Amino acid sequence: MQHLRQDGTSPARCVCANDSFYQPPVLLLDGIPGMDRSQHRLVSILFCAFYLVALLGNCTILFIIKRTPGLHEPMYFFFSMLAVTDLGLVVCTLPTTLGIFWFDVMTIGFDVCLAQMYFIHIVSVLESSVLLVMAVDRFLAISYPLRYKAILTKPTIIKIGLVMLVRSAVSLLPIPFLLKRLTYCSNNSTLSHSFCFHPDIMKLACGDIRVNIHYGLVVVLSTAGVDSVLIVFSYFLIIRTVFKLGSRGNCWKALNTCVSHICAVLIFFIPMIGLSMIHRFGNNVPPIIHTVVAFVYLIVPPVLNPIIYSIKSKQIRKAILRILLRKTDAL
Repeated sequence: MQHLRQDGTSPARCVCANDSFYQPPVLLLDGIPGMDRSQHRLVSILFCAFYLVALLGNCTILFIIKRTPGLHEPMYFFFSMLAVTDLGLVVCTLPTTLGIFWFDVMTIGFDVCLAQMYFIHIVSVLESSVLLVMAVDRFLAISYPLRYKAILTKPTIIKIGLVMLVRSAVSLLPIPFLLKRLTYCSNNSTLSHSFCFHPDIMKLACGDIRVNIHYGLVVVLSTAGVDSVLIVFSYFLIIRTVFKLGSRGNCWKALNTCVSHICAVLIFFIPMIGLSMIHRFGNNVPPIIHTVVAFVYLIVPPVLNPIIYSIKSKQIRKAILRILLRKTDAL
């Protein structure tokens, strides 16, 4: 991201069409900086593998939970929400990413780009919200085991899901309109990633972007920022409760139920914070770092989450083995 003047403008944002309002009909997408298009074919195999694992893994988890009555519990319903948001991240980024690496499609319509950006950010905020709710779920399961299912009934879980969806959609709704009001430079319409990202589009504008910067910061702090603080607070309460259990075996057993969630939190929030810091302060960071961190943020969690939960959850492992054995017997 370029250095900003005091008025929120960039030195490079000065070549506009006769100083009049201008928006490019299309934007140019970048694959991996410094890489030839001939090398894109090799990289496309890696990305295709990532997307395939993410799609199969999360769809398998949803199928297993739906088909296994023993998994119809609050913990697994929230895990289903996480799988759906991970699928959302995959679906939002897959068309343009594979379009670049497979078919050399390097352009995207301006309005289509805004739509993709809006849905990517909605799903990102949703994932943050789901991780927070899963932390609260673990606290309730450990602190109030006898009342756990009575507190988190199916109607309550549905209401929680709707609140998270409305929160994400409403908080991000102004962003496309804030970008639409800007005038863009006619000499620069190239994005840094293979998908549309708010800070990436914003830096292409001429003129004052302070409103966009401040609103973007407010959204990040009020969603992922608040969620991360509440997740840490939830684990503080969990640890305090666990130490009251007395027996070391009971303590480890209780904490072991949180390992999968802690891993999911780390692989989501660490790249997200890194990407935010790079866009905000990484003026001298090589473009390849922007690209790698963005891919890690949006692709790695959907790939690893189903693997982590399948390894750590004995119930999910047993359900998968049951279905596989049933199919083997049928053959």
